Amino acid sequence: MLQINTSYSGRPLLIGFAGSIAMAAAMGFGRFVYTPILPGMMTGIPLSAADAGYIAAGNFAGYLAGAILSAYGWAAGRERQVALGGLLATAILLAAMAVTESVVAFIVIRFLAGVASALAMIFTSSIVLPYAVGRDNVNVLHFGGVGLGIALSSALVFAVNAMSGANSLGWAHGWQLNWLAGAAIVFVVFGIVARILPRQAVGTGSVVEPPLVWSRPLVLLTASYGLFGFGYVITATFLVTIARMGNAGPIVEFLAWFLTGSAAAVSLMLWRPVVNRFGLAKAYAAALGLQTVGVLGSVALPPTSGAIAGGLLLGITFMVITAYGLQIGRKLSPESPRRALASATAAFGTGQIIGPLVAGWIAQGSGSFVAPTLIAAAALVVCVLLALPVARSAS
Repeated sequence: MLQINTSYSGRPLLIGFAGSIAMAAAMGFGRFVYTPILPGMMTGIPLSAADAGYIAAGNFAGYLAGAILSAYGWAAGRERQVALGGLLATAILLAAMAVTESVVAFIVIRFLAGVASALAMIFTSSIVLPYAVGRDNVNVLHFGGVGLGIALSSALVFAVNAMSGANSLGWAHGWQLNWLAGAAIVFVVFGIVARILPRQAVGTGSVVEPPLVWSRPLVLLTASYGLFGFGYVITATFLVTIARMGNAGPIVEFLAWFLTGSAAAVSLMLWRPVVNRFGLAKAYAAALGLQTVGVLGSVALPPTSGAIAGGLLLGITFMVITAYGLQIGRKLSPESPRRALASATAAFGTGQIIGPLVAGWIAQGSGSFVAPTLIAAAALVVCVLLALPVARSAS
Protein backbone atom coordinates (compact mmCIF):
# COMPACT_ATOMS: atom_id res chain seq x y z
CA MET A 1 0.00 0.00 0.00
CA LEU A 2 1.28 3.48 -0.87
CA GLN A 3 2.13 5.56 2.18
CA ILE A 4 2.00 9.29 1.42
CA ASN A 5 3.53 11.77 3.82
CA THR A 6 0.43 13.64 4.95
CA SER A 7 2.41 16.81 5.64
CA TYR A 8 2.56 17.21 1.86
CA SER A 9 -1.06 16.31 1.16
CA GLY A 10 -2.12 19.96 1.00
CA ARG A 11 0.67 20.88 -1.43
CA PRO A 12 0.22 18.59 -4.43
CA LEU A 13 1.04 21.34 -6.94
CA LEU A 14 4.34 22.04 -5.17
CA ILE A 15 5.20 18.35 -5.41
CA GLY A 16 4.11 18.40 -9.05
CA PHE A 17 6.47 21.34 -9.58
CA ALA A 18 9.32 19.33 -8.05
CA GLY A 19 8.48 16.49 -10.43
CA SER A 20 8.30 18.87 -13.37
CA ILE A 21 11.73 20.41 -12.89
CA ALA A 22 13.22 17.00 -12.09
CA MET A 23 11.84 15.68 -15.40
CA ALA A 24 13.15 18.80 -17.14
CA ALA A 25 16.63 18.15 -15.75
CA ALA A 26 16.75 14.36 -16.15
CA MET A 27 15.10 14.17 -19.57
CA GLY A 28 15.10 17.60 -21.21
CA PHE A 29 18.75 18.19 -20.31
CA GLY A 30 20.09 14.77 -19.34
CA ARG A 31 18.84 13.03 -22.48
CA PHE A 32 17.86 15.58 -25.10
CA VAL A 33 20.32 18.48 -24.75
CA TYR A 34 22.60 16.44 -27.04
CA THR A 35 20.35 17.40 -29.98
CA PRO A 36 21.06 21.17 -30.01
CA ILE A 37 24.70 20.73 -28.90
CA LEU A 38 25.52 18.12 -31.56
CA PRO A 39 26.06 20.47 -34.55
CA GLY A 40 28.74 22.36 -32.60
CA MET A 41 30.45 19.09 -31.69
CA MET A 42 30.41 17.90 -35.30
CA THR A 43 32.17 21.06 -36.49
CA GLY A 44 34.25 21.89 -33.42
CA ILE A 45 35.89 18.52 -32.67
CA PRO A 46 35.00 17.37 -35.42
CA LEU A 47 32.65 14.35 -35.25
CA SER A 48 31.38 12.34 -38.19
CA ALA A 49 27.71 11.50 -38.64
CA ALA A 50 28.49 7.89 -37.72
CA ASP A 51 30.25 9.03 -34.52
CA ALA A 52 27.21 11.13 -33.63
CA GLY A 53 24.98 8.08 -34.10
CA TYR A 54 27.16 5.90 -31.87
CA ILE A 55 27.09 8.50 -29.08
CA ALA A 56 23.30 8.89 -29.28
CA ALA A 57 22.80 5.12 -29.32
CA GLY A 58 25.00 4.82 -26.23
CA ASN A 59 22.70 7.17 -24.34
CA PHE A 60 19.56 5.31 -25.38
CA ALA A 61 21.17 1.99 -24.45
CA GLY A 62 21.93 3.41 -21.02
CA TYR A 63 18.34 4.57 -20.63
CA LEU A 64 17.06 1.10 -21.50
CA ALA A 65 19.50 -0.44 -19.02
CA GLY A 66 18.36 1.98 -16.33
CA ALA A 67 14.71 1.22 -17.01
CA ILE A 68 15.34 -2.52 -16.75
CA LEU A 69 17.42 -2.04 -13.58
CA SER A 70 14.56 -0.05 -12.03
CA ALA A 71 12.17 -2.96 -12.42
CA TYR A 72 13.80 -4.88 -9.57
CA GLY A 73 13.16 -4.32 -5.86
CA TRP A 74 16.62 -3.13 -4.80
CA ALA A 75 15.46 0.49 -4.35
CA ALA A 76 12.41 -0.23 -2.17
CA GLY A 77 12.34 2.36 0.61
CA ARG A 78 15.16 4.33 -1.03
CA GLU A 79 13.23 5.86 -3.93
CA ARG A 80 14.00 9.44 -2.93
CA GLN A 81 17.74 8.80 -2.54
CA VAL A 82 17.91 7.05 -5.90
CA ALA A 83 15.94 9.82 -7.63
CA LEU A 84 18.21 12.51 -6.21
CA GLY A 85 21.30 10.42 -6.94
CA GLY A 86 20.19 10.15 -10.55
CA LEU A 87 19.84 13.93 -10.79
CA LEU A 88 23.25 14.57 -9.23
CA ALA A 89 24.87 11.99 -11.51
CA THR A 90 23.18 13.65 -14.50
CA ALA A 91 24.79 16.99 -13.61
CA ILE A 92 28.24 15.41 -13.17
CA LEU A 93 28.01 13.46 -16.43
CA LEU A 94 26.87 16.52 -18.39
CA ALA A 95 29.99 18.32 -17.15
CA ALA A 96 32.15 15.31 -18.04
CA MET A 97 31.20 15.72 -21.71
CA ALA A 98 33.15 18.99 -21.77
CA VAL A 99 36.49 17.54 -20.70
CA THR A 100 37.16 15.06 -23.50
CA GLU A 101 37.09 14.78 -27.28
CA SER A 102 37.26 10.99 -27.38
CA VAL A 103 34.34 9.30 -29.13
CA VAL A 104 34.74 6.22 -26.92
CA ALA A 105 34.65 8.40 -23.80
CA PHE A 106 31.58 10.21 -25.13
CA ILE A 107 29.77 6.90 -25.65
CA VAL A 108 30.61 5.70 -22.13
CA ILE A 109 29.60 9.01 -20.53
CA ARG A 110 26.32 9.17 -22.45
CA PHE A 111 25.57 5.53 -21.58
CA LEU A 112 25.99 6.33 -17.88
CA ALA A 113 23.93 9.50 -18.34
CA GLY A 114 21.16 7.37 -19.84
CA VAL A 115 21.17 5.14 -16.78
CA ALA A 116 21.12 8.19 -14.49
CA SER A 117 18.25 9.89 -16.32
CA ALA A 118 16.19 6.69 -16.26
CA LEU A 119 16.69 6.27 -12.50
CA ALA A 120 15.87 9.93 -11.84
CA MET A 121 12.76 9.86 -14.03
CA ILE A 122 11.33 6.55 -12.81
CA PHE A 123 11.90 7.04 -9.09
CA THR A 124 10.86 10.70 -9.07
CA SER A 125 7.67 9.63 -10.83
CA SER A 126 7.09 6.87 -8.25
CA ILE A 127 7.06 9.55 -5.55
CA VAL A 128 5.15 12.30 -7.37
CA LEU A 129 2.42 10.38 -9.20
CA PRO A 130 0.54 9.15 -6.09
CA TYR A 131 -0.23 12.84 -5.47
CA ALA A 132 -1.70 13.08 -8.99
CA VAL A 133 -4.55 10.67 -8.19
CA GLY A 134 -7.69 12.69 -8.80
CA ARG A 135 -5.59 15.72 -9.77
CA ASP A 136 -4.89 15.68 -13.49
CA ASN A 137 -3.15 19.05 -13.24
CA VAL A 138 -0.38 17.44 -11.18
CA ASN A 139 0.04 14.70 -13.80
CA VAL A 140 0.22 17.22 -16.66
CA LEU A 141 2.63 19.41 -14.69
CA HIS A 142 4.93 16.48 -13.91
CA PHE A 143 5.19 15.05 -17.43
CA GLY A 144 5.15 18.49 -19.03
CA GLY A 145 8.57 18.97 -17.47
CA VAL A 146 10.15 16.93 -20.27
CA GLY A 147 9.05 19.48 -22.86
CA LEU A 148 9.96 22.35 -20.55
CA GLY A 149 13.50 20.98 -20.27
CA ILE A 150 13.81 20.59 -24.04
CA ALA A 151 12.67 24.19 -24.61
CA LEU A 152 15.01 25.56 -21.94
CA SER A 153 17.94 23.53 -23.28
CA SER A 154 17.37 25.02 -26.71
CA ALA A 155 17.35 28.55 -25.28
CA LEU A 156 20.49 27.82 -23.26
CA VAL A 157 22.43 26.50 -26.25
CA PHE A 158 21.35 29.47 -28.38
CA ALA A 159 22.48 31.92 -25.67
CA VAL A 160 25.81 30.19 -25.04
CA ASN A 161 26.53 29.93 -28.76
CA ALA A 162 25.78 33.63 -29.22
CA MET A 163 28.12 34.58 -26.37
CA SER A 164 30.92 32.19 -27.32
CA GLY A 165 30.77 33.33 -30.92
CA ALA A 166 31.30 36.90 -29.82
CA ASN A 167 34.29 36.40 -27.54
CA SER A 168 37.83 35.08 -27.73
CA LEU A 169 36.78 31.47 -27.12
CA GLY A 170 35.14 31.26 -30.52
CA TRP A 171 32.57 28.80 -31.84
CA ALA A 172 34.93 25.82 -31.65
CA HIS A 173 34.62 25.75 -27.85
CA GLY A 174 30.93 26.64 -27.65
CA TRP A 175 29.90 22.99 -27.41
CA GLN A 176 32.00 22.55 -24.26
CA LEU A 177 30.43 25.61 -22.65
CA ASN A 178 27.00 24.22 -23.50
CA TRP A 179 27.65 20.99 -21.62
CA LEU A 180 28.99 22.90 -18.60
CA ALA A 181 26.06 25.32 -18.59
CA GLY A 182 23.61 22.41 -18.79
CA ALA A 183 25.40 20.73 -15.88
CA ALA A 184 25.11 23.91 -13.80
CA ILE A 185 21.37 24.13 -14.39
CA VAL A 186 20.80 20.48 -13.48
CA PHE A 187 22.86 20.94 -10.31
CA VAL A 188 20.66 23.88 -9.28
CA VAL A 189 17.55 21.79 -10.00
CA PHE A 190 19.00 19.00 -7.87
CA GLY A 191 19.24 21.40 -4.93
CA ILE A 192 15.66 22.63 -5.36
CA VAL A 193 14.19 19.14 -5.77
CA ALA A 194 16.12 17.92 -2.71
CA ARG A 195 14.29 20.54 -0.63
CA ILE A 196 10.80 19.90 -2.03
CA LEU A 197 10.54 16.21 -2.89
CA PRO A 198 8.67 14.40 -0.08
CA ARG A 199 10.58 12.18 2.31
CA GLN A 200 8.15 9.33 1.86
CA ALA A 201 8.54 5.60 1.86
CA VAL A 202 6.67 3.88 -0.92
CA GLY A 203 5.71 0.30 -0.22
CA THR A 204 4.64 -1.69 -3.23
CA GLY A 205 3.47 -5.12 -2.08
CA SER A 206 4.97 -7.45 -4.65
CA VAL A 207 2.50 -9.54 -6.63
CA VAL A 208 3.73 -12.04 -9.20
CA GLU A 209 1.87 -11.47 -12.44
CA PRO A 210 0.94 -14.32 -14.77
CA PRO A 211 2.74 -14.60 -18.14
CA LEU A 212 1.55 -12.25 -20.86
CA VAL A 213 -1.22 -13.47 -23.12
CA TRP A 214 -0.07 -12.28 -26.53
CA SER A 215 -3.37 -11.34 -28.14
CA ARG A 216 -3.27 -10.01 -31.70
CA PRO A 217 -3.91 -6.38 -30.59
CA LEU A 218 -1.09 -6.59 -28.03
CA VAL A 219 1.34 -7.99 -30.61
CA LEU A 220 0.44 -5.22 -33.07
CA LEU A 221 0.71 -2.52 -30.44
CA THR A 222 4.11 -3.73 -29.21
CA ALA A 223 5.45 -3.89 -32.77
CA SER A 224 4.08 -0.42 -33.47
CA TYR A 225 5.60 0.96 -30.27
CA GLY A 226 9.01 -0.50 -31.09
CA LEU A 227 8.97 0.99 -34.60
CA PHE A 228 7.87 4.31 -33.12
CA GLY A 229 11.07 4.29 -31.05
CA PHE A 230 13.03 3.95 -34.29
CA GLY A 231 10.92 6.45 -36.25
CA TYR A 232 10.82 9.39 -33.85
CA VAL A 233 14.37 9.22 -32.53
CA ILE A 234 16.15 10.05 -35.80
CA THR A 235 14.42 13.43 -36.01
CA ALA A 236 14.64 13.92 -32.23
CA THR A 237 18.41 13.38 -32.39
CA PHE A 238 19.37 15.10 -35.63
CA LEU A 239 16.74 17.84 -36.20
CA VAL A 240 19.06 20.71 -35.29
CA THR A 241 21.92 19.13 -37.23
CA ILE A 242 19.65 18.89 -40.30
CA ALA A 243 18.85 22.60 -39.90
CA ARG A 244 22.58 23.41 -39.59
CA MET A 245 23.44 21.40 -42.71
CA GLY A 246 20.68 23.22 -44.59
CA ASN A 247 22.12 26.61 -43.54
CA ALA A 248 18.83 27.54 -41.90
CA GLY A 249 20.65 29.82 -39.45
CA PRO A 250 21.11 29.84 -35.66
CA ILE A 251 17.70 31.38 -34.93
CA VAL A 252 15.93 28.61 -36.85
CA GLU A 253 18.07 25.98 -35.11
CA PHE A 254 16.99 27.45 -31.77
CA LEU A 255 13.32 27.76 -32.73
CA ALA A 256 13.07 24.23 -34.11
CA TRP A 257 14.10 22.60 -30.82
CA PHE A 258 12.43 25.26 -28.67
CA LEU A 259 9.11 24.62 -30.40
CA THR A 260 9.63 20.88 -29.98
CA GLY A 261 9.92 21.31 -26.23
CA SER A 262 7.18 23.92 -25.88
CA ALA A 263 4.72 21.78 -27.83
CA ALA A 264 5.68 18.66 -25.85
CA ALA A 265 5.09 20.51 -22.57
CA VAL A 266 1.40 21.12 -23.40
CA SER A 267 0.76 18.17 -25.72
CA LEU A 268 -1.00 15.88 -23.23
CA MET A 269 -3.40 18.67 -22.34
CA LEU A 270 -4.05 19.56 -25.99
CA TRP A 271 -4.80 15.94 -26.95
CA ARG A 272 -7.20 15.37 -24.04
CA PRO A 273 -10.33 16.36 -26.06
CA VAL A 274 -9.29 13.92 -28.81
CA VAL A 275 -9.02 11.09 -26.30
CA ASN A 276 -12.34 12.01 -24.71
CA ARG A 277 -14.04 11.99 -28.12
CA PHE A 278 -12.36 9.06 -29.90
CA GLY A 279 -10.54 7.02 -27.24
CA LEU A 280 -6.88 6.26 -26.54
CA ALA A 281 -6.27 3.87 -29.44
CA LYS A 282 -7.59 6.20 -32.14
CA ALA A 283 -5.72 9.14 -30.64
CA TYR A 284 -2.54 7.03 -30.61
CA ALA A 285 -2.93 6.20 -34.31
CA ALA A 286 -3.74 9.82 -35.18
CA ALA A 287 -0.67 11.11 -33.31
CA LEU A 288 1.52 8.62 -35.17
CA GLY A 289 0.09 9.86 -38.48
CA LEU A 290 0.71 13.47 -37.56
CA GLN A 291 4.26 12.70 -36.49
CA THR A 292 4.88 10.98 -39.83
CA VAL A 293 3.94 14.24 -41.57
CA GLY A 294 6.35 16.18 -39.37
CA VAL A 295 9.26 13.79 -39.86
CA LEU A 296 8.76 13.79 -43.62
CA GLY A 297 8.36 17.57 -43.69
CA SER A 298 11.64 18.11 -41.83
CA VAL A 299 13.56 17.13 -44.98
CA ALA A 300 10.96 17.53 -47.75
CA LEU A 301 10.29 21.21 -47.06
CA PRO A 302 12.84 24.03 -47.42
CA PRO A 303 15.33 24.10 -44.51
CA THR A 304 13.63 26.84 -42.48
CA SER A 305 10.04 25.66 -42.77
CA GLY A 306 11.14 22.02 -42.57
CA ALA A 307 12.96 22.54 -39.26
CA ILE A 308 10.09 24.55 -37.76
CA ALA A 309 7.32 22.22 -38.93
CA GLY A 310 9.32 19.12 -38.05
CA GLY A 311 10.07 20.38 -34.55
CA LEU A 312 6.53 21.52 -33.85
CA LEU A 313 4.87 18.28 -35.02
CA LEU A 314 7.47 16.16 -33.24
CA GLY A 315 6.81 18.01 -29.99
CA ILE A 316 3.04 17.85 -30.23
CA THR A 317 3.11 14.07 -30.70
CA PHE A 318 6.05 12.20 -29.17
CA MET A 319 5.05 12.49 -25.49
CA VAL A 320 1.45 11.70 -26.42
CA ILE A 321 2.40 8.56 -28.34
CA THR A 322 4.72 7.46 -25.54
CA ALA A 323 2.08 7.89 -22.83
CA TYR A 324 -0.90 6.55 -24.79
CA GLY A 325 0.98 3.50 -26.08
CA LEU A 326 1.81 2.43 -22.52
CA GLN A 327 -1.74 3.04 -21.32
CA ILE A 328 -3.18 0.96 -24.16
CA GLY A 329 -0.73 -1.84 -23.40
CA ARG A 330 -1.93 -1.95 -19.79
CA LYS A 331 -5.55 -2.12 -20.92
CA LEU A 332 -4.82 -4.93 -23.36
CA SER A 333 -3.21 -7.00 -20.60
CA PRO A 334 -5.14 -6.25 -17.39
CA GLU A 335 -3.84 -9.40 -15.67
CA SER A 336 -0.17 -8.61 -16.37
CA PRO A 337 0.12 -4.82 -16.77
CA ARG A 338 3.73 -4.58 -15.58
CA ARG A 339 4.82 -7.29 -18.00
CA ALA A 340 3.04 -5.46 -20.83
CA LEU A 341 4.80 -2.21 -19.89
CA ALA A 342 8.15 -3.97 -19.73
CA SER A 343 7.67 -5.54 -23.17
CA ALA A 344 6.62 -2.24 -24.73
CA THR A 345 9.51 -0.41 -23.08
CA ALA A 346 12.00 -3.00 -24.30
CA ALA A 347 10.66 -2.74 -27.86
CA PHE A 348 10.70 1.05 -27.74
CA GLY A 349 14.20 1.12 -26.24
CA THR A 350 15.54 -1.21 -28.92
CA GLY A 351 14.11 1.00 -31.64
CA GLN A 352 15.70 4.06 -30.03
CA ILE A 353 19.10 2.42 -30.03
CA ILE A 354 18.94 1.22 -33.65
CA GLY A 355 17.61 4.53 -35.03
CA PRO A 356 20.67 6.76 -34.46
CA LEU A 357 23.04 4.00 -35.57
CA VAL A 358 21.25 3.52 -38.88
CA ALA A 359 20.90 7.27 -39.40
CA GLY A 360 24.58 7.89 -38.67
CA TRP A 361 25.78 5.14 -41.00
CA ILE A 362 23.56 6.23 -43.90
CA ALA A 363 24.27 9.94 -43.42
CA GLN A 364 27.99 9.22 -43.32
CA GLY A 365 27.78 7.59 -46.72
CA SER A 366 25.25 9.92 -48.35
CA GLY A 367 26.40 13.22 -46.90
CA SER A 368 22.97 14.18 -45.51
CA PHE A 369 20.20 13.01 -43.21
CA VAL A 370 17.55 12.97 -45.94
CA ALA A 371 17.68 9.24 -46.63
CA PRO A 372 17.60 8.12 -42.96
CA THR A 373 14.77 10.55 -42.26
CA LEU A 374 12.75 9.12 -45.15
CA ILE A 375 13.37 5.64 -43.71
CA ALA A 376 12.13 6.91 -40.34
CA ALA A 377 8.97 8.29 -41.98
CA ALA A 378 8.40 4.94 -43.71
CA ALA A 379 8.74 3.18 -40.34
CA LEU A 380 6.13 5.52 -38.88
CA VAL A 381 3.75 4.72 -41.75
CA VAL A 382 4.09 1.06 -40.78
CA CYS A 383 3.39 2.09 -37.16
CA VAL A 384 0.10 3.63 -38.26
CA LEU A 385 -0.85 0.54 -40.25
CA LEU A 386 -0.11 -1.66 -37.22
CA ALA A 387 -2.08 0.63 -34.92
CA LEU A 388 -5.24 0.84 -37.04
CA PRO A 389 -6.49 -2.69 -36.22
CA VAL A 390 -5.88 -1.94 -32.53
CA ALA A 391 -7.94 1.25 -32.87
CA ARG A 392 -10.76 -0.64 -34.63
CA SER A 393 -10.80 -3.38 -31.99
CA ALA A 394 -11.04 -0.77 -29.27
CA SER A 395 -14.12 0.84 -30.85
